[in-house]
Amino acid sequence: MADAPPVSILILTFNEEKKLPACLAAVARFDDIVVLDSGSTDRTAEIARAAGARVFLNPFKDFASQRNHAHATIAFKHPWVLHLDADEIMMPELAAECAALDEAVPLDGYYIAPRMMFHGNWLPHCTDFPAWQARCVRARGFRFIQTGHGQREAPAMRMGRLAGNYLHDISVDDMAEWKARHQRYARQEAAQFLATPESLGQTLKKLFAGPQLVRRRALKRLSYYLPVRPLMRLLYQYVLRGGLLDGAGAWRYCLLLARYEKIATAEIKRQRAAGHG
Repeated sequence: MADAPPVSILILTFNEEKKLPACLAAVARFDDIVVLDSGSTDRTAEIARAAGARVFLNPFKDFASQRNHAHATIAFKHPWVLHLDADEIMMPELAAECAALDEAVPLDGYYIAPRMMFHGNWLPHCTDFPAWQARCVRARGFRFIQTGHGQREAPAMRMGRLAGNYLHDISVDDMAEWKARHQRYARQEAAQFLATPESLGQTLKKLFAGPQLVRRRALKRLSYYLPVRPLMRLLYQYVLRGGLLDGAGAWRYCLLLARYEKIATAEIKRQRAAGHG
């Protein structure tokens, strides 16, 4: 593929036969597509191979470990790797930026802001767009660290930003599955919070004195100290962040955020009572 961008694509999967085809179709112009699967029992691997992807298997521990495993064990064709999940779709503007990436830049990676799609509608206000994620990174030498149920770049990584976006489908079709998944997220987030003690004063200092990304992370940590946290999250996302401007779906989404905060608060209390923090 003569005009393929100098970027390999890495897609993390687990039983994604429904969403993976759209993700693969959006990156069809790339000539090195890699799927790192966590042990799917559906047709995920078959679909990936049929689209020309290389498929590897590794049991899932957490997102940072899975992404670091890929960088440590997979021989990517290109110097840059763009990370996607199966429910994420690259947009054409981002693909065009990837085609112009320069290996010689003094950076370890680039932040990309996802557009969160809830049942077909983009919710920019109540999903804090742009919420920057380290997603296009060096194939060699880049390291992720786990934070809560997600991941971010290790402190030493030098980061730039790409203007293009990818779409992230956050729709909820099965509430039982949503609750089980977010219970896992809450366990991870509570363990991370309790394992990294930081005084309220330290958090406030970062909130008012740090760069934008540091302030955002400090605000997240500060939320653990707030009373009636679920209600505060609902008001913050729907009113202060302007979620009410995102349409009817925003109210349902913000209610889900508040429900998750209730789960997370209960999990922090449970782990503290068990002597984990």
